[in-house]
Amino acid sequence: MAVTIKQTEAAPEAYPDAPAGLSTAAAALSAAMIWQRLESYTACRWAARGVVWIVEGPGEWLPSLKPATITTVEIWAAGAWQDVTPDASPLGGYWLTGNGPYRFTGTAGSDVDVPASVQEAFRRLAEYMAADPGTPGATSSRTDVIDIESVTIERSASWMARAMQNSGAGDLLRGYRHV
Repeated sequence: MAVTIKQTEAAPEAYPDAPAGLSTAAAALSAAMIWQRLESYTACRWAARGVVWIVEGPGEWLPSLKPATITTVEIWAAGAWQDVTPDASPLGGYWLTGNGPYRFTGTAGSDVDVPASVQEAFRRLAEYMAADPGTPGATSSRTDVIDIESVTIERSASWMARAMQNSGAGDLLRGYRHV
């Protein structure tokens, strides 16, 4: 099996719009920031952008991002990149007969409508990130109301790092995960 040794992904011109129905605090967050977190968690891209993969063969190779359109395939030979046309593979990718390295250039992502499950994952993640800083990821909470009100909240150091899981967005994105 051929191995991807480098993937260079450009930023898209624009991300899809945030879904409707967000709270004021969640709508104030950068939609691009939320999309970047969702896309880093998945193999799918919902906005088109250029990608270059450097691959070593031999064997079968499939793009790691979906949907992907390959426009150019080149092999490094005699100190320069040279166009090559690899054979198709049984799984819909490319069959590389030499060691390479090969350079695949194309695009990943599409500007089609975002599925409802992904829009809901966006909403959950945005709402989690925008929530009152005292509640997300709290490991313990204490409120004393005797003579003077006292509130103590302890938060796990990883509360934001685990936002994808704790918000429930990750569950909705299972079908789009890296393979």
